[in-house]
Amino acid sequence: MLKKILSYLLPINVYKQHSPVSKNLEVTWANGELVLDSKNTNYSYGSLQRILRIGLESIGFETVLKAEHILVLGVAGGSVIKTLSEEIGFKGRITGVEIDSEVLQIANSYFGLDKIPNLEIIVDDASKYVLKDKNKYGLIIVDIFQDTTMPDFLFEDSFQKQICELLDKKGIILFNTMCLTDKDRLRNKEYLSNINSEFYTLRTIPRIERYNELIIIEKK
Repeated sequence: MLKKILSYLLPINVYKQHSPVSKNLEVTWANGELVLDSKNTNYSYGSLQRILRIGLESIGFETVLKAEHILVLGVAGGSVIKTLSEEIGFKGRITGVEIDSEVLQIANSYFGLDKIPNLEIIVDDASKYVLKDKNKYGLIIVDIFQDTTMPDFLFEDSFQKQICELLDKKGIILFNTMCLTDKDRLRNKEYLSNINSEFYTLRTIPRIERYNELIIIEKK
């Protein structure tokens, strides 16, 4: 409790871990909140949780609750899963796919992710997992970063088409992207131009927390 109070004055680090995948990971009390950070950005809770909550609010909590099964690609500390479970009250199935087993240990130890009863965690590469997944989802959340870098496969046509294939009727994709440069903004524009508007409706929420852009894809 003392660390939480003092964190309103200055951040207080409580745990550091090196990960081969995510590199430097830190658990820190900041402004009365326990957050998970990489070297240069917030990984879970804090600003990231606010960003994805904005996306879920835009979709509509009532719409989210209608999904029978939600897929989260990129779990990290599990902040969006906590939002789904504790704030929205989602009781359906949640499948989380995370490549980094080290970050999952932190998620369980410091954020109680393993206490969520309707959650199944799969340790796998998201680009490979979606190729073998046979489920259908009402909502797919894509939130994959390696520090401030987004893997190239996220913007490839093959990955885009594959996750769209996993959607239920009227299913929705919430894709969190980071735009630090003009090149990143052009990348997002090209990504959107490759989605078939005959079958999907598209919208974006730009400049959240300054550098993030949410892409929302809904199956017609």
